[in-house]
Amino acid sequence: MSQPASENKMGVMPENRLLLNMALPMIISMLIQACYNIVDSYFVAKLSEDALNAVSLAFPVQNLMIAVAVGTGVGINALLSRSLGQKDFDRANRTAMNGLLLEVVSGLVFTALGLTCARLFYTIQTDIPGIISYGVDYLTIIAGCSMGIFVSVATERLVQATGRTVYAMVIQGTGSVINLILDPILIFGLFGFPRLEVAGAAVATVAGQIVGGLVGLYLSLTHNPELQMSWKGLKPSREIIGGIYSVGLPSIIMQSIGSVMVFGMNQILIAFTSTATAVFGIYFKLQSFIFMPVFGMNNGMVPIIAYNYGARKPERIIKTVRLAILYAACIMVVGLALFQLFPDVFLSLFEAEGEDAGDLLAIGVPALRTISYHFLFAGICVVSMSVFQALGHGVLSLIVSIVRQLVILLPAAFLLSRMGGLEVVWWAFPLAETAALTLCTLFLFRVYKKEIAPMRETK
Repeated sequence: MSQPASENKMGVMPENRLLLNMALPMIISMLIQACYNIVDSYFVAKLSEDALNAVSLAFPVQNLMIAVAVGTGVGINALLSRSLGQKDFDRANRTAMNGLLLEVVSGLVFTALGLTCARLFYTIQTDIPGIISYGVDYLTIIAGCSMGIFVSVATERLVQATGRTVYAMVIQGTGSVINLILDPILIFGLFGFPRLEVAGAAVATVAGQIVGGLVGLYLSLTHNPELQMSWKGLKPSREIIGGIYSVGLPSIIMQSIGSVMVFGMNQILIAFTSTATAVFGIYFKLQSFIFMPVFGMNNGMVPIIAYNYGARKPERIIKTVRLAILYAACIMVVGLALFQLFPDVFLSLFEAEGEDAGDLLAIGVPALRTISYHFLFAGICVVSMSVFQALGHGVLSLIVSIVRQLVILLPAAFLLSRMGGLEVVWWAFPLAETAALTLCTLFLFRVYKKEIAPMRETK
């Protein structure tokens, strides 16, 4: 088996240049994804508020699929990059194939759930016929044809782990652009296509994911020479799968908690008015423009940290983390300014045709301004949690996520809804982020003392 003759750029390139080199393609692809999220809801909102609510209420299931796909991908990325840093190429190859197998199996599970449980999911949440009808159409397609997202995420992580983040941008960008093109065509029945309404948004989504997955498979097999993927490596390995899930499972649980939080918040908000749940759904679409660049930077950062941890280069790890926190904080300050200055402009994008937008603005403007205060701390927390995962301490990220979303945010939102009404519910987000920042600071110090400091002492 051929092996790379020279040191991977993750071990030698200057840290700031390397982080930007790795992260910028991922940031671009994440922004494309965020653009799709906005445009998707923009077109659906033109149908009716019921249609927008149907898509918003599906978010917990979509988030759960993403949690499993991305969480498994985080485990693949960390184990693969560490193996490359240790020059263990056989283990890296087996990690790639076992990881792809795990993603495919996960996709099959969600396919079965989507085809059998979509109506039950909506009837648990609401008795509004329009929302249920739109929602069942949407979720049956999104989950029933979910294999594309699992394959595309897996192949993105394979090319990220070897430092080829431009290919990851191509994989995600291809799917997102196809989605953007097909959305209005299928929703409104343009150019002779049938008018599918909300179902059209779902078809556009899964079509983009499937094409992105096929592009990812092609690039992983033909343009990623540090991995020699073969059927032999597909044989399940308890040691490899255990290594993937030791990092990936906490990440899956951590991101799945987001589904629980959104489901719980929707139940708190819908007790006031369905418009409040629409506002919450809009917030999640809008905030992706702020968080996606940070997530993209993290996707570039994780393989750098994992590689240099395997190569025992602590100074490169420390400098990379400092740079990532600085960039994340700057992005979040910009996001805070935008949400404070232009909430009405953002909300006006989602006005339903023929409906009064007064309630949407009356609820949404103070909501966006209040929630956005948590941006000040969120960037540091997001980077810190990715550092924990890259160094094999995914449980710490899980603890932070549980405390933030289940221990603080949901109970605080419920209590605030009873004490002060809808207007004060949104303060639960800044309160929860303050607690998360405290934990992240303590855990960063702990991880430094346990993992980084010993490497510096042996130099």
